[in-house]
Formats: sequence, C-alpha cells, structure tokens
Amino acid sequence: MSDIIQLLPDSVANQIAAGEVIQRPASVIKELVENAVDAEARHINVIVVDAGRTSIQVIDDGKGMSETDARLAFERHATSKIRQADDLFHLQTMGFRGEALASIAAVAQVELRTRMADDDIGTQINITGSRVVGQEPVACPVGSSFTVSNLFFNVPARRKFLKSNSTELSNIISAFERIALVYPDIAFTLHSNGTEIFNLRAANLHQRICDICGKRLSQELLPLEVSTSMCKIHGFVGKPEAAKKKAQDFFFVNGRYMKHAYFHKAVANAYERLVPQGMLPPYFIYFDVDPNDIDVNIHPVKTEIKFENEQPIWQILSAAVKDAIGKFCEIPSIDFDVEGRPDIPPFSPDAPARQPQPQYNPEYNPFKRSSVQSDWQKLYEGAEKSIPTDLSPSEETLFPDGEVSLIAEKSPIHYQYKGRYIMTAVKSGLMIIDQHRADVRIRYERYLQLCETRKWTTQRLLFPELLQLDARQELTFQQISDELQAMGFQFSDLGQQSHSILGVPAGIDTPQPAEMVREMIAGAEAEGRVASNIQQRLALSLARQMAIPYGQVLGNDEMEELVNQLFGCSNVNYSPDGKAVLCILPQTEIEQLMG
Repeated sequence: MSDIIQLLPDSVANQIAAGEVIQRPASVIKELVENAVDAEARHINVIVVDAGRTSIQVIDDGKGMSETDARLAFERHATSKIRQADDLFHLQTMGFRGEALASIAAVAQVELRTRMADDDIGTQINITGSRVVGQEPVACPVGSSFTVSNLFFNVPARRKFLKSNSTELSNIISAFERIALVYPDIAFTLHSNGTEIFNLRAANLHQRICDICGKRLSQELLPLEVSTSMCKIHGFVGKPEAAKKKAQDFFFVNGRYMKHAYFHKAVANAYERLVPQGMLPPYFIYFDVDPNDIDVNIHPVKTEIKFENEQPIWQILSAAVKDAIGKFCEIPSIDFDVEGRPDIPPFSPDAPARQPQPQYNPEYNPFKRSSVQSDWQKLYEGAEKSIPTDLSPSEETLFPDGEVSLIAEKSPIHYQYKGRYIMTAVKSGLMIIDQHRADVRIRYERYLQLCETRKWTTQRLLFPELLQLDARQELTFQQISDELQAMGFQFSDLGQQSHSILGVPAGIDTPQPAEMVREMIAGAEAEGRVASNIQQRLALSLARQMAIPYGQVLGNDEMEELVNQLFGCSNVNYSPDGKAVLCILPQTEIEQLMG
C-alpha cells in the first residue's frame, strides 16, 4: 500500500496559517504595527487605500533589520522574540510565533524596505504569494517600511467575503486604537485615502484616551489604581453620568488588548444601581500580571487570555472600581426638583404663628348627582359601520392579518399603571398599552413620512452647541450628514472632528441636541449603514429620543390623545423594532381569575 501522508508545500501551509492570523485588512495592520512596537519605534505611520483592499503601508523608525534578517523574517516560525518553549511563559513582546509576515506574504504582494542604524544602505525585498521576486540594496531611512498590496489577490473567495469599505475601515480603526491606547509614549498617525484620521502625539495615558475617544471624555474619567501581590491594576473608569448603551470598554494585560466577559461583569456590578440597566460608562483598565500567571497562546489573534487567579483578580477589580467611584464622590446626588413646589419661607422665631386657613367649597355634596353629561359617545357615532360583523369571538379586536381594528366601545377614561402602561376598558376586556413604545411607533411613522417627502423645516438654535466626535463617530457622521441635514439639522465644521450644531428639526424640543446626534450616529453605526435604510434608522433613532419616557405621569386627556394617535398608525401591534405595543386581557380570563 502506497504512503498517503505528505508534507504540505510552504505556500499552502502559509495560506492555512493566514486563514487564522490574517482574516481582514485590520489583521495585517495589527501584526505590522505590533512588530513596529517590538522594534522600539517611536513614530509609527499607517496609510491605507480603499480600507486596505488596495494597499496598506506601515512605516516605523525602529531598529530595522539586516539583509539576512529581512529575508529570514518571511519564513514560517522565524522570530527574534523567543528561543525555547519556556519563553512562551515569560513573554514581554506583542508577537512571538513568527507566523505574521509569512501569513501576510502568502496572500498579498509585499514590499519591505528596511535599514539598521549602523548600516549605510538598506534592503528592499519584494514577495508575491510567498515567492521572493526581488531583493536589492536601497537607500532608505532607519527603520522599516512594509507595503502590502492587493490583499487576498490569490484567494478570491476570501477577498469576495470582505465587508464594505466603511466596515473594514471601522475594523482598522479598532485595531489601531487598541495598540495606540497601550503605548501613549509612541506617536501614531493613520491616513485613509489621503485623509488624516489620527495624528496622535506622544503623551500621557489620560491625554491619549481623550485624543482617541474624544475631548468630551476629559471631564468624565476617574483614575483607577490598585497594587497587590497578585496584580497591579490602573487606568480610568467613567463617571456614572457618562453611561451609554454602547460604552467604550477596553481591557489590557501586560500591554496587550484582551476581551474578558468575566472581568467586564465585575465592572458592571460596581455600577449597579448607579446607572440605568443595560448601560455602562466607558472604562480603560490595564492589568500588570506576572507572565507566568497568564496564557496568551490560546487563540491565534491573542485577544482571549487565560488567568490562573481569575476569581481573586475579579474581586480586586470590582473593589477597585467601587473605590474609584466612591473616592471621588461621584455617587449621583439627590436632585431636589423644586419647580412648581410651594415656596416655604425660612423659620423666624420672632414671627407670630398663623393658623392655616383651609379652603373648601361649602356647596359640594358628594352624594348629589352631577348634572354634567358625558358626550364621548358622539366621537364614535358611525364607528360600528366600519366594524366587520363576520368575525369570530377571538377576532373581535384583531383582523386576520394581525392588525388591530377599531376598538369598539372604548372607554374614554384611562388609568396609568406605574408610569409605564396605559390601561383602558374595551368591549372584549382590558387593553394594556406600553406608553413609550406607542409613542415611538407614532413618532416613527410621522418622522419617516417627513423624511420621504423632504418636508422637514429647520429651527435655528439661539446658542449653537458643540458636537465633538471620535474618529469612528466622525466617519459615520460624514456618511449620514446629508440625511441629517435633509431632516432639518444644520452643522458647521470646526475641524478636528468637531462640529457646531446651528439648527435642529422644527418641533424637536430637546435640551441636548449634541447628545441626540451622537445617539443617532451610534444607531447608524450599530445597525449598519445601508443607504436604502438610513432614513428608517434615523427616524427610529429620533423617535426613541423624543418619545414619552417611562415614569412620565400623563393626564387622561394626554392618554386619550396617545391612544387615538396610535390607532391611526399603519401598525399598532408592534414598535418599529418589533416589540409588542399592546395586549388585551380578555373578559373571560378576568372572570375566571375572579372566580
């Protein structure tokens, strides 16, 4: 029987490794920038064209490589980071496997220009699909310059499944931020299609965080620092009022970004009862742990890290975050709302005491029948003509297609339950309406109609409001700015990812227009940026912002108007995001409950 097991060619083996290490353009940038950091570079420049599809260039002023090292660097498992197996448990560098450059060269066209400080001339190497096509001496500055062109040119299936340029650029920014946040003492720049996205000067950690995530974070961060024999933890956590549904959360261990759901829960528990459910302030937390106590070699992308003392570190982290919040007196204070309250005069011991004078109506008699007659029935005269008469008992309130029909014999008197639900009697039982979702549905259809007809008008702000964005928000803002302006917003570009809000859509009464725009940007970023759906997403985001909040007390007239507007919508059963707006408790079930 002939032998069937054989060694794979290097080109095939490198492509298999590339499938794990190089998944998208952001992976290339991560590997190359980490190598630049390990080379002790002080300035690192990243330049991408077409979100990395066409070319990626990473330039650094690090130590550079000799002619021999430059050639050997593209071989599999060729590395300067480790020498023996035990070194895996004492890692002090970002890279260590020696797979990155070989994997990149297997699926792209790579040009390397590098020179060491002691050399008079550098080396240029050109590699295509793992094959060296050229090597020659070249004049170049000290350091290394990698140019990666036509990524996945020989793996068309993988290139086909790359996301849109905006999505891939967002992934690039994420990878770039994760490295830049670890090394504030290194200057970084990032350019996309000739546009500067980041220009980060060397600074302290607090300044680096603000440079990346926006200047508005400057006053919202609390320092965090604790040192124990097991680990050291430092960084910053956000104030409770900075909480958002999609917070900027970063964990780093020994200078390496990581994802850790267990530690994330420790931070979330520290903010319990301080922020609304489902929201969390931003945090930037750095762990210094003995390399022997962690394993970073459990996943190819090295973002999943296993800790030997996970539970004790969880407790240390939770206590440190709580201490940071309490130490700086950032527990939200009680807000005494005195608007509309009686003006209580200060106590004066010399002032004579006055007996309260109660006011009452001597003619009032609770047993006397009121002469006022309710005429609400006139509002529904002729309504019975529009109600189908051939419905089964289970269909008295619902048409077969699921749309709620006109509610027969609806009571004009409503009851609000716990500031959340509107309850009203109908012919078939008790109807319960979620007031917030109902208002979202009403406003969504109204705003969407205005978007489609382009009938928005602008209300100028008396005092323009400053809108400061981070790099990712700025990219999304540029993509949706035309739609925002069509909705009635007016902006003035101030440069450096800052804008002045000059006007908002007429009828939108909000005290925080900048925060509203940020929420709309976040919604567009989270749900995608498909042009055909952008109006719907913006209308939904605006409706959520302006809808009646839970806890707001409504009068009977307000509830009546809300119910009537709801039943004028095209879909009254569900909110635009698919959540139930109302339900009906049948009369038969009520009678069964009462026995």
